[in-house]
Amino acid sequence: MEALCLSSVSASASASSPEALLHSFNSPWELKQVHAHLVKSKAPLSSLPLPRVATVCASSRAHFLYAHRLLTLVHGPASTTPLWNSCLKALAEGDCPSEALSLFYRLRELDVLPDTFTCSFVLKACTKLLDLDNGRIIHGWNLFLENTIVNLYGLCGEMGDARKLFDSMPQRDVVTWNTMITHSVKRGDIDRAHGYFVRMPERSVRSWTAMISGLVQCGKPEEAVQLFREMEGTGMRPNEKNTHISNTLIDMYVKCGCLEEARRVFDGMEERTIFSWSAMIYGLALHGQAQEALTFFDRMVHIGMRPNGVTFVGLLQACSHMGLVDRGREFFAEMTRDYGIVPEIEHYGCVVDLLSRAGHLQEAREFIENMPMVPNGIVWGALLGGCKVHKNIELAEEAIKHLSELDPLNDGYYVVLSNIYADAEQWEDVARVRKLMRARGVKKTPGWSSITIDGEIHKFVAGDSANDWIEEMSLTWETLLGKMKLRGYVPNTSVVLLDMEESEKEKFLSRHSEKVALVFGLIYTKPGTTIRIMKNLRVCEDCHEAFKIASQVTRREIIVRDRNRFHLFKDGICSCRDYW
Repeated sequence: MEALCLSSVSASASASSPEALLHSFNSPWELKQVHAHLVKSKAPLSSLPLPRVATVCASSRAHFLYAHRLLTLVHGPASTTPLWNSCLKALAEGDCPSEALSLFYRLRELDVLPDTFTCSFVLKACTKLLDLDNGRIIHGWNLFLENTIVNLYGLCGEMGDARKLFDSMPQRDVVTWNTMITHSVKRGDIDRAHGYFVRMPERSVRSWTAMISGLVQCGKPEEAVQLFREMEGTGMRPNEKNTHISNTLIDMYVKCGCLEEARRVFDGMEERTIFSWSAMIYGLALHGQAQEALTFFDRMVHIGMRPNGVTFVGLLQACSHMGLVDRGREFFAEMTRDYGIVPEIEHYGCVVDLLSRAGHLQEAREFIENMPMVPNGIVWGALLGGCKVHKNIELAEEAIKHLSELDPLNDGYYVVLSNIYADAEQWEDVARVRKLMRARGVKKTPGWSSITIDGEIHKFVAGDSANDWIEEMSLTWETLLGKMKLRGYVPNTSVVLLDMEESEKEKFLSRHSEKVALVFGLIYTKPGTTIRIMKNLRVCEDCHEAFKIASQVTRREIIVRDRNRFHLFKDGICSCRDYW
């Protein structure tokens, strides 16, 4: 005993109570003082906090040997592995994963045999540290921890190794499958994730949620909603009191045009994070409800929730979609002044979009010039979009010069410039742009629209009359067109930048993909059903006007998600108030 105890204890230690001393030592020296005090006061040594003993003694082999001998003395040799496991567990699950790893190697030096629990705790520490090398070593000592090591491989981006181990496992539980789905989604491999999802013998809520979240992240919100409906059909419902699941559902709903469903989930949450608020603000902005987005922000700040960079992206987009230039300027200034948030390039892009849409093109150009980072394609593209709306050829040419260097194969920029020239009837310049596109191998992306009916996605390409314009659809369109013209609809043939007769231009307009999708929806859904259409490009002026009047004639709500935002057509009015 004398070898382990100090012959004297400091006066301050002696004067303190054993209870206070138990939590006061921060070094091996102080631990020995506590040990001596406990012996002197005849207090039980078993009251020593094991994780703290392990932490302060792991720095050197000599100190650790002292700790090991102390625990052996107190609890007996047979109990040391479970005791050290409790230390490892506390360190690995707390904020000390590095100390857990150090403790493990000290134990190996003393020939303390690890068991399954030992390895599982150490692997947890490796996972927190993303320490793949040590994770492989631990896995070699215990081959019954495949789920943990598969997760570690995924976290470290070693999906090839994760798949090899997964494929070699004789048995896989739902945790194994969920791990592969989750990491495939994080790597953007949605097809492989779906393959695991289809093959797994049983699914948990987490399985469904991971796939739904992945589809939303990959820009497939319609498929996400379809999968969500399938989940509901199995009788399984997500626990909307789970904050992570609720946030995923909000994100899914707002990106699918189901704003009221998103609001229902938000209102039912017991605890809301900054992601919850930011997702709703972004969703409201995307749906043209800028004022309500700002109201949500005021509510959020009122309860003490601090905004982050994502919140301000939503706020700036809300201002941009509704032309609230002054308020947008204020938000941009508030980021740094009031919240210490350094604006990133997404925020600069939003401000350029805000100014350009509102016609402040010169201010937008100066704003770009004064940016602290190099402008990217999103920034110059926002300026180009404003130039198209306000017919500014000079700035458009400057923007396209930068865009052709940043993203030379993006057809959208060339098409916008060509349309600007066509609006100004500068046909030689139109021909020059098209010639340049051919020379650079740039092909125009065809416009397409999709609509989901009874779980099946139907996709229509502009002008593809051979397959889409079956007799029933053609008749339905002609009937609808006649009623729309009685309400004042006049086809806007100026958007057809081709040399053809007016009647041919009208026929060309009728084959725009969103109109085809609308007619398909009118035929194959019940009266009164909301029609939801996804479009890959910006909706044109003619289709926008046609859909407003169609919503009156058919007494239906029509929701169109184009490249920029959602449009809710209802009773002859669009939620964007014709500002898009």
